[in-house]
Amino acid sequence: MTETKQTVAGAVMRGHSIDLRGSTWQVFRIMAEFVEGYQFLSQLTKQVTVFGSARTPSSSKFYKIAESLGQQLAAEKYTVITGGGPGVMEAANKGAYQHGGTSVGLNIELPHEQHLNPFVQHSLGFYYFLTRKVMLTTPSLAFVYMPGGFGTMDELFEVLDQMRYGQISRAPIILIDKTYWEPVIHFLRSNVFERIHALQEIDLSMIHAVDTAEEGMEIIRKTKTKPQVCAMDAAQFCSDDAVNWRVFRIMAELVEGFAFLEGMGPVITILGTPRVNPDSQYCKDAYVLGQMIAKKKVGVLTAGGGGVHEAANKGAFEMGRGSYGMDMHMQVSGEHERANPYLTKSHSFAFPFTRKLMLTTPSRGFVLFPGGYGTLNLCFEILTLIQTGKLAGIPIVLYGGEFWRPLLKFIQENQFEQEHNISKEDLNLYHIADTPAEVMKILGL
Repeated sequence: MTETKQTVAGAVMRGHSIDLRGSTWQVFRIMAEFVEGYQFLSQLTKQVTVFGSARTPSSSKFYKIAESLGQQLAAEKYTVITGGGPGVMEAANKGAYQHGGTSVGLNIELPHEQHLNPFVQHSLGFYYFLTRKVMLTTPSLAFVYMPGGFGTMDELFEVLDQMRYGQISRAPIILIDKTYWEPVIHFLRSNVFERIHALQEIDLSMIHAVDTAEEGMEIIRKTKTKPQVCAMDAAQFCSDDAVNWRVFRIMAELVEGFAFLEGMGPVITILGTPRVNPDSQYCKDAYVLGQMIAKKKVGVLTAGGGGVHEAANKGAFEMGRGSYGMDMHMQVSGEHERANPYLTKSHSFAFPFTRKLMLTTPSRGFVLFPGGYGTLNLCFEILTLIQTGKLAGIPIVLYGGEFWRPLLKFIQENQFEQEHNISKEDLNLYHIADTPAEVMKILGL
């Protein structure tokens, strides 16, 4: 596999090593977006964020539902936040704007430029998906999802994952159109919850599927307004001079993260649930895959915990190659995320968005074993970055066809064939594998 220059989510890459001198200015640019974003959001109240496809035409029933929702939110003095683009975003902003509400757009700069829709009153533009997604997901009382493509799926699992781990307050996740979303809900319950036990019942209870804007409003009305207390923690969001410490913590974590990556060399990122039994076939296969990758003189990078991560790290470690891990130092229901003992180098993170950046930056390929909200979030984040030209195309391997195929069927039938939220080319961005040998062939190793 030839090495190419590529810019990945804010880190300058030459070949497969990080040039920290070249990326320093980008760290400051990321931090500037955080500061501007927090200041911007601190001026808003009673926020509800609406997500959905930028490709939805004005003739679609989903456009009309989003517009109606924006209108109803405006009538009850809620602030409507969207990504600021066309389609569903435009519809929600339009409904709010034309009925005297507060209409906000948090737009993203793309290689194929996405223009701000004309119904946004207050806007802020972002270059990095990293900072934009933090701003879209942090302060809202409720999150509404219309049908959408990879980006909408990324934002859905981002919010679910952050709520699960207490990074943001639990709030209603409202999925509009039961028929559209039912395959996703069934996948989460049958495959993620029942098959691999990567979720708990409480994690599914946050999701509410409805068919109309009126039903969505009924749920939103029952949600209590969050106090504007300047603690900048998961439950109390605002921004003023008293909380600048958090911005400096993020900056420090970025600098330390890039320093950790320096000199790492080429790696394959392997992710999946830490909750599977070490004797499971998934762990056995991850162990063999770690060995096979190491034999090709390529390192293995994981989230650093147990289960699939520990098995893959063990395989690489026993072959004497680089075995790297990035764990989170946080407390969840009395269970602290631990680093497994098979790491030649590891680093801990406090913020999930900085860890995800570091997990994706040095990789020449991703292997995603069955996992929960975090694995699903990273899967669709990478697909979105490649789809939008923010990340150079690299192999994405979904391991375990029996687990992944129901979700991929949803993508094929609902997102591509029916709603056209993704293109035919997007279906080629991922691959399915059922053996370590198949993975190695896809990765070109």
